[in-house]
Amino acid sequence: MWTKDHRERQKRFERQRYPTDLSDAEWAGIEPLLPPPSRRGRKAAVDMREVLNALRYLARSGCGWRLLPIHFPPWPTVYWWFRKLLQRFLFRTIHDIMVMIDGELQGREASPSAGVLDSQTVKAPNAPGGGGYDAGKKTKGRKRQIAVDTDGHLLMLNLTTADVQDAAGAELIAKAIRKRWPWLKHFFADGACARGKLASLAAYQDFAREVVRKMADQKGFQVLPRRWVVERTLGWMMQWRRLVRDYERCCDASGGMTYLTMGALMLRRIAHP
Repeated sequence: MWTKDHRERQKRFERQRYPTDLSDAEWAGIEPLLPPPSRRGRKAAVDMREVLNALRYLARSGCGWRLLPIHFPPWPTVYWWFRKLLQRFLFRTIHDIMVMIDGELQGREASPSAGVLDSQTVKAPNAPGGGGYDAGKKTKGRKRQIAVDTDGHLLMLNLTTADVQDAAGAELIAKAIRKRWPWLKHFFADGACARGKLASLAAYQDFAREVVRKMADQKGFQVLPRRWVVERTLGWMMQWRRLVRDYERCCDASGGMTYLTMGALMLRRIAHP
């Protein structure tokens, strides 16, 4: 005889239509972090789990807002909730909490003490003016300056036009990262960060800066100590088609999409070890 629990279980099984849908364990982990329903006005008719499923599907498949499947809520509703949750910094909050939980599960401290810096330039067709031009990588678009810990967790993201130098972007990260990760003391970076004001800034903020340079006889790609960790994180990001190109017009939406994808990776890693 079927009970109410059996019917709910069958509904959850039928609801998981796509590989990006939240599992029960993942939903249980982030449901307490969602904003509570408003006490005034009409109750929301949309299911927040379905909204998050739609956002994860959009980020992984790379489709447009108007191309969301009919199984999800209407795309204007999904986009409205995306902007609202973005203003609440929900995607960044979920990601940072998952990073701390995953670090403690691996026997590390919740706040990392070392980080690795690198940048990535992607095309941004919808950016105002098409973004800047990166002469080194011969790409016009937007640049992602990121800092990760020694396990590859994303710690800080800074979005600029592509014409901003890596050293200048690293300075912006170094100025802001201590507010979110106060115990960070050591930085690994490439040769591009060896110039500029980063050295004096690191000394002023009590950072230990270590430049990992290429090998003298290096030809092609070589795995460099510490640097390979941040390269792997960039590879994780490229698995989500919405991040292969930056389709967002505003930098805040682009950053929210990045934290959404990386938070989804950390959430799945914790919920399904």
